[in-house]
Amino acid sequence: MQATVPAGLDHKETEVYLRLDPKRLPRHIAIIMDGNGRWARRRHLPRVADHRAGVSSVRSTVETAARVKISALTLYAFSEENWKKRPRSEVDFLMGLLSRYLKQEVPTLNKNNIRLEYIGRQHELPAQVQQRMEWARQATETNSGMVLTLALNYSARSEIVDAFRSLVDAAARNGGLDHLYVDEESVSRHLYTRHLPDPDLVIRTSGEMRLSNFLLWQLAYAEIYVTPTLWPDFRGVHLLEGIAEYQKRERRYGGLGQVQEHAQEHGHSHHEHAGTKARS
Repeated sequence: MQATVPAGLDHKETEVYLRLDPKRLPRHIAIIMDGNGRWARRRHLPRVADHRAGVSSVRSTVETAARVKISALTLYAFSEENWKKRPRSEVDFLMGLLSRYLKQEVPTLNKNNIRLEYIGRQHELPAQVQQRMEWARQATETNSGMVLTLALNYSARSEIVDAFRSLVDAAARNGGLDHLYVDEESVSRHLYTRHLPDPDLVIRTSGEMRLSNFLLWQLAYAEIYVTPTLWPDFRGVHLLEGIAEYQKRERRYGGLGQVQEHAQEHGHSHHEHAGTKARS
């Protein structure tokens, strides 16, 4: 029986969606949005042009993810390194672009029943930007569909540092460090992403093979999909292509894959299967 195509998908998106198993969609997708600078250089455009173009990519990707009922989408929008190492003029432009994006996109987020959240050291951002962020968050907080999380002034290492600080502070308030108990679950509860499941799939655009200090704890078992498409050219159809690739893979979470389990049961060593797309 043919799957029902969600409303709002265009022709290309529909073609890819019909290859998917709607019962095996990733719950949480994280995207490292890379390639803006190269996109602008190839077109002999000023660097700020790439950021403007990237807003269209965000809109298309977010709407498509919501239409196919992805539960959570996290976008690496602005790293802590961006904040510290980019020229002041570019940072100021990005902050202005973020404020305009939030103002313009809230009606679209509400139309698609999307709830907006943030991760990162928000308190270091300009006060006006923080106010706009909080306004947009409150404007979407009653929506019950996909959770869109923007990673702003975000660093995975800083997040882990903040989690341990939070653990120590909690112990100090609860009778002192003798009450400090640290395990994986307690660390996860103190991460910025405690309201989200760990990502099943991380997509990186522009062909780079790095995680770039993004969700290092949470991506421990995520499938990684790298596309050569530069972020300003990325659209909803590319997201669906990433999901199609994800569904071809066998997720093992550090255990044995079905092929290997079968081989062990029958006393065989199946080294020839090492080249499959299964990931441990």
